[in-house]
Amino acid sequence: MRSSDVLVVGGGIIGLVTAWRAARRGLRVAVADPEPGGGAARVAAGMLAAVTELHYGEQTLLGLNLESARRYPDFVAELEEASGRDVGYRACGTLAVALDADDRAHLRELHALQRQSGLESEWLTGRDCRRLEPMLAPGVRGGLRVDGDHQVDPRRLADALVTACERAGVVLHRTRAERLRVVRDRAAGAVLEGGAELAADQVVLAAGSLSGRLAGVPPAALPPVRPVKGQVLRLRVPAAYAPFLSRTVRAVVRGSHVYLVPRANGELVVGATSEELGWDTTVTAGGVYELLRDAHELVPGITELPLTETRAGLRPGSPDNAPLLGPTALPGLSLATGHYRNGVLLTPVTGDVMAHYLVSGELPPEARPFTPRRFAPSAVRLEQPA
Repeated sequence: MRSSDVLVVGGGIIGLVTAWRAARRGLRVAVADPEPGGGAARVAAGMLAAVTELHYGEQTLLGLNLESARRYPDFVAELEEASGRDVGYRACGTLAVALDADDRAHLRELHALQRQSGLESEWLTGRDCRRLEPMLAPGVRGGLRVDGDHQVDPRRLADALVTACERAGVVLHRTRAERLRVVRDRAAGAVLEGGAELAADQVVLAAGSLSGRLAGVPPAALPPVRPVKGQVLRLRVPAAYAPFLSRTVRAVVRGSHVYLVPRANGELVVGATSEELGWDTTVTAGGVYELLRDAHELVPGITELPLTETRAGLRPGSPDNAPLLGPTALPGLSLATGHYRNGVLLTPVTGDVMAHYLVSGELPPEARPFTPRRFAPSAVRLEQPA
């Protein structure tokens, strides 16, 4: 039986950053995942949008988002040095625009909430918006300029984390963890597909939307996460059309959110739907149509671009749309999951928080509001499943 200090179940960007940071703190770390670097990050657009993604009732989460955004430049520099890979980080800013009176009213409310929360954003007229981004539709009624919301390429980020983990000595088991090992009422590793067993002093469950499906986890320790489907398109901007957009552009079109994220390599990401359809990952004609229709109203020239990819993925949603970080009711088992739409943004702070907890046994102050135990009844009796 192979043994380690920490076994991370799940090799998406959250599992990988946890493993890398823990290994950098001197722990012996293993990861179990059939495709390290896969998961929701392969579909995500990579917006680091703590300000423009602010929602009512999420002020506590805002603090964590802002802290992670603050750490991003240093995190990127360290990761690129450790991996030798470029992660596509761009400090390009974001422009959120309105296409009709209702959308304008919605943006005005968002601007007021941002100001009340002490955030920096600037209200622009429609003419100002088109001056910044000439490809915008003539009917744009106004917008918010947020220079502090940036972007990263999640696929490059995931690939860099795989390399950094390997260089830091993390053992990658490219197979699925089927069951949690529990010894004397304590998490003690996992049983892999095929029957091999891995022993570990601590187990971190970081399997995204699949985190609630690992066999052997007692009911009181199972994370309340669910899959939320998102469909995304990728287009290519030919050299003749460049520069097409200089920054991320977002809008609410007839109540539906749409965003366009331009990459430095000429790729344009358009997303994303939000569908409560269980485990379905089918790319649908309706989803593609809605994204292209709304994107066309925002930037009419988009219909001239070659469509290179359509894809659907599953975000790990939690009951309050915030992550679950830290220990569970089962000793030895901790969680790093439930990041929903903020997984890429929260990658730096999650890695730091989990590594600190795995080494010290204590959650740092910024993570304490996000303990998994916030969803547990006041008195929980830990029971092993039959």
